[in-house]
Amino acid sequence: MVKRLFVLAAAGCCAALPVWSAEAVRERRNFDAEWRFHLGDVTGGERESFDDGAWRNLSLPHDWSIEGPYSAANASGTGYLPGGIGWYRKSFRLPNLTPGRRVYLAFDGVYRDSDVWLNGHHLGHRPYGYSSFEYELTPLLHAASEMNVVAVRVDHSIVADSRWYTGSGLYRHVWLNITQPVHVAHWGAYVYTPVVRDTEALVTVETTAVNSSEAVAQIRLVTAIEKAGGREIVSVASEGNVAPGASHLFAQQAVVPNPKLWSVAAPNLYTAVTRVFVSGAPSDEYRTPFGIRSIGFDSNTGFYLNGKPEKLRGVCIHHDLGALGAAFSEAALERRLRLLKEIGVNAIRCSHNPMAPEEYDLCDRLGLLVMDEAFDEWGAGKKKWIEGRNVGTPGLRGYTDAFAEWSTRDMEDMVLRDRNHPSVILWSIGNEIDYPNDPFGHPRGRGGLRPGAPSADALPPIARSLISAVKRLDGTRPVTQALADSGASNATGLAGLLDVVGYNYLEANYASDHQAYPRRVILASENTHSLAAWQAVAQNAWVSGQFLWTGVDYLGESNRYPDRGSTAGLLDYCGFRKPESYLREALWSGHGVIYAAAREAAPGAGRGGRLVEHWNWSGDTRASIPVEVYTNYSPVELFLNGRSLGAKQIPSPLEPVLRWAVPNEPGVVRVVGTSTDGKEAGHFELVTAGAAHHLELVPDKAALAGADDLSHVEVRVVDVDGHRVFAANPVIEMHVTGAAELAAMDNADPRDVTPVQANHRKAYQGRALAIVRVAGATGRVVVRASAQGLQPAETTLTVGPVAR
Repeated sequence: MVKRLFVLAAAGCCAALPVWSAEAVRERRNFDAEWRFHLGDVTGGERESFDDGAWRNLSLPHDWSIEGPYSAANASGTGYLPGGIGWYRKSFRLPNLTPGRRVYLAFDGVYRDSDVWLNGHHLGHRPYGYSSFEYELTPLLHAASEMNVVAVRVDHSIVADSRWYTGSGLYRHVWLNITQPVHVAHWGAYVYTPVVRDTEALVTVETTAVNSSEAVAQIRLVTAIEKAGGREIVSVASEGNVAPGASHLFAQQAVVPNPKLWSVAAPNLYTAVTRVFVSGAPSDEYRTPFGIRSIGFDSNTGFYLNGKPEKLRGVCIHHDLGALGAAFSEAALERRLRLLKEIGVNAIRCSHNPMAPEEYDLCDRLGLLVMDEAFDEWGAGKKKWIEGRNVGTPGLRGYTDAFAEWSTRDMEDMVLRDRNHPSVILWSIGNEIDYPNDPFGHPRGRGGLRPGAPSADALPPIARSLISAVKRLDGTRPVTQALADSGASNATGLAGLLDVVGYNYLEANYASDHQAYPRRVILASENTHSLAAWQAVAQNAWVSGQFLWTGVDYLGESNRYPDRGSTAGLLDYCGFRKPESYLREALWSGHGVIYAAAREAAPGAGRGGRLVEHWNWSGDTRASIPVEVYTNYSPVELFLNGRSLGAKQIPSPLEPVLRWAVPNEPGVVRVVGTSTDGKEAGHFELVTAGAAHHLELVPDKAALAGADDLSHVEVRVVDVDGHRVFAANPVIEMHVTGAAELAAMDNADPRDVTPVQANHRKAYQGRALAIVRVAGATGRVVVRASAQGLQPAETTLTVGPVAR
């Protein structure tokens, strides 16, 4: 095949081309509505003639596990929620399908072990619950006027298959993609920027075109680079012939003058618009958002973004969304990511699997860097606790059962899907695969090699294979792995295979390994929230950054029942900020912060109990209450009921904590931060609340749009003056009428196993959360909350049309 490349001027470059209509050549239809679901296995569920009339009607995304019930008979690792086998079926027609079109069914994620049929014909099997995949339907579709049936069997019968909550079912979006016979392949465009300067950027676009027709295709492939708002900057064109049933990779380059670079502070985006013409006629349009930016890691000076040092201030997050379970919601995730960014977070680690595609879109738009991670286990199973974390006999089944057959495919699919996102800066091939004797051990590692444990010597060959799979598809980003036992991984050579070496809770080894391996790039891939862990990163330029465990409380990895998950987050299950989040904001945000919280009495020996945001201690026998202040102002003065208890300077910017022992008397604790000119720069108050008087509703947004949009409505129990009553725990009942519905309720209490679908919940720490979801209409929504003995509250939301 002969290929010719043309570079066209931006102005008038398409004047000689046919009139273009993107919808005429490619359609992407949301396929979430009107599925039927049955929990339990059935015989013949894949058959067209199967009667599913009695099955439940629902829309996706759907997670049957979060519907419960919680039970000690289920596994603690997955949050004491059930698994099982579920079936989904959808009947549909394609009445206006143009003859010759190709039709594909794309799943963003199915947990787990899915089998898909169309009209009784098996399309394929995917075991990994976090991979996105696509099947072609074209040859099996009925005539346009006839009904087609898609059936999906999901097998999550081994519920103890993970160390954290997974969810079950079609928990991400499903799409119907319709193309012309000659089109850009699935994930078929790869955009990267090998040269980035202030004055110009060189953009490379590699596009795989597929010819599904029965004749040679004379292809003209034109790629335009558009800036925000859709204005075209430059366009390039290639030509060539592609044989029937074949594909071809077109490589193109374009120069973007004076580019607006993508960064954490200014996440500027461009779009590569690839148009395919066959014998002069339009055949496809494929749009690829991307950012122009450069990244680099240096063994002595850390991470660089666009040539400037940028310390990674990251958090790890799992994929569940609290009361929504694993059922994906872009609105819910965006709320969490925005809160984390406000705290000062600039990086997200995908723990420990590929996330929903929209998560990377959000990080692109919000300016959050991403470590994209593939696996939590390789060829041997980790311990998945059943009776409680580190209690009893664990399960060992899980993705490890499919790893040998599927890991390369799943690794490649993650890279193909996510490699155009400017937010993604690292590919991680695994998390704590080298964890001491869980399952791999080594004589030079922590704990040695226990009898019967597989040797960690088996890990480097697997790592080389996975690294090779990544490098074949993307050479622009380094490969990392989060190590739990650097002694073992140094001895086996595993650490030496990595471009960036992740250290989980191994701060003590940073300096010695930096000296022993001076060319090694070190990253704190997982840390506690301690100041010492951050100081070990901040004080050493050669440590590229830190990822806290974790950004948000998550379901699973639970202790004894009824504990339903981990409380290690800066945000709780509801997305409410914890007191500790303000310490991180004082360290990371770059803006002025002042916050105060008090410590409860320790339940046993130790420094103290929980930090809490209230000043109601009438039942506490302590003469004074410890108060901690998180601030980057200095000095700070504390007042109790107007009298000063003294001013203090923070020890250093890396230790923005002040402590007072405050007399146990009701009233107002006020802390005041001072600016460099001696004036008040900020203040915060803890106020003694009175008796619970009424409820108060605080929605995160009052105007909703689109079928998937949500409003997170905080329900507060307050006194007559509006102060939250921390100790109040009445049962709150919610009612939603109009163009929306109550999707779920939660209260962030880790031991409350009330079903999230119930319209009632006890308040916890004086509040709860109601998640209100658009119900497919437009208009007014009334949200009402009531509780016995308290004045009710009501707020009005509006649902408008989807913005185009």
